[in-house]
Amino acid sequence: MKRKTLPKLLYADAKGNIFDHPYFTMAGMNGTEPVLPDDVELIPLPEDSRLFTIPNTPPMAWDAKKRAFVTVETVREGKREQRVQAVSAFMAPGYVRTLLPACDYGRKKVHLPLWSYTAVGWDEESERFVVAASRVDGNENWLPKNYDDRKLDPMVRKLVAEFPDNRLLVQLARCAVDYHCFAAKNLFFRRWEAPIPTSPACNSRCLGCISLQPSDCCPSNQERIGFVPTPEEIVELMLPHLNEAPEPIVSYGQGCEGDPILQADTIAEATRRLKAATSRGTVNFNSNGSFPDRIALLCDAGVDSMRFSMNSVQEEFYNRYYRPVGYTFSSVKESVRLAKERGLFTMINYLVSPGLTDREDEVEALLRFIGETGVDMIQMRNLSIDPDFYNKRMGVSGKGIGMYRMLERVKKEFPRIQYGYFNRTRENFYPAGYEAGWPIRG
Repeated sequence: MKRKTLPKLLYADAKGNIFDHPYFTMAGMNGTEPVLPDDVELIPLPEDSRLFTIPNTPPMAWDAKKRAFVTVETVREGKREQRVQAVSAFMAPGYVRTLLPACDYGRKKVHLPLWSYTAVGWDEESERFVVAASRVDGNENWLPKNYDDRKLDPMVRKLVAEFPDNRLLVQLARCAVDYHCFAAKNLFFRRWEAPIPTSPACNSRCLGCISLQPSDCCPSNQERIGFVPTPEEIVELMLPHLNEAPEPIVSYGQGCEGDPILQADTIAEATRRLKAATSRGTVNFNSNGSFPDRIALLCDAGVDSMRFSMNSVQEEFYNRYYRPVGYTFSSVKESVRLAKERGLFTMINYLVSPGLTDREDEVEALLRFIGETGVDMIQMRNLSIDPDFYNKRMGVSGKGIGMYRMLERVKKEFPRIQYGYFNRTRENFYPAGYEAGWPIRG
């Protein structure tokens, strides 16, 4: 049902207290332009999401009287004017943002940490926060309520005592306890998707790398693994997981490492041993896909699914973000095509930012990419990076066609394409009715 009034602007005071504005309307940013959100892209703020301030940066809003977008620098409280700052949402996983927070980024004085920033407002009709977003995955395994650290600690101690010499286990215990990595926690809870980090090295230098950043930039979210585990260490941990966990997936390629394609021989050997020992579960490989010959090796070893990361399907923008060392985007594209040709369930980990992802030329390039590679799924992942920094580095100017329109257009052209956010088990690669799996209602 179409809402009668648009959501109100949210702003924060100097202490971070959040308020809704009495008359200014919520705006969002597509690329570098403020826009009003369409009704179809406004949804209730998902459970387990967070609200952040954008420090010392004034918000932008729609002034209905002036019929113009305005920068809101101060709000009157009693007899005095109080300076205000913009508010952003960091959504729970499973939702793709359609608009960035609208604010005067030219006034921003800090480099924002590696989170994904989403436009948020206050809906007076329903008395709740709303965000500019669309749900793309109904899997609720990854909700924070499923990860109770009070239950985790004894399980970590038990498994570490069982395998005291396994370096990979020590690494994953640290990921689970210190960095609160949900995938690592799954290993100890013995359920769902568990991670297999293998590579201290990487041949990309991503602007938003979450495991390695220059000291003058934003801090990384976690520390990178410092060794290459042996096939024995991998199998010792992952075989019981495949045999005993519900909905078992083991995944190479994690946030606490470089790129696993640089350890393809080790991974291939470990995968062959896992596949020889059990027919249960799904082996997944997340990578930049930089070397097609190594992708072929891993296909032959028995990997079930592959996910290839990219912020754009256009080489110019890909290179600006990934800054590849010793490979080209054409090799990545060939790896996607090859994995699909070999019969693997093939996904791209599409790092989304409104204004680039929904550019007309990017949408056209994505349609060609889908047709040429046969990729099965696009995981719509919100790129965690300072949006102003990203737009400047990508050379984004103006706005795109709109993220929701982009999603509609791709689905109309390729009904077989699945949208998602999470990796899948083999049994759920092609669920019944997947052609009509988006939009997800509720």
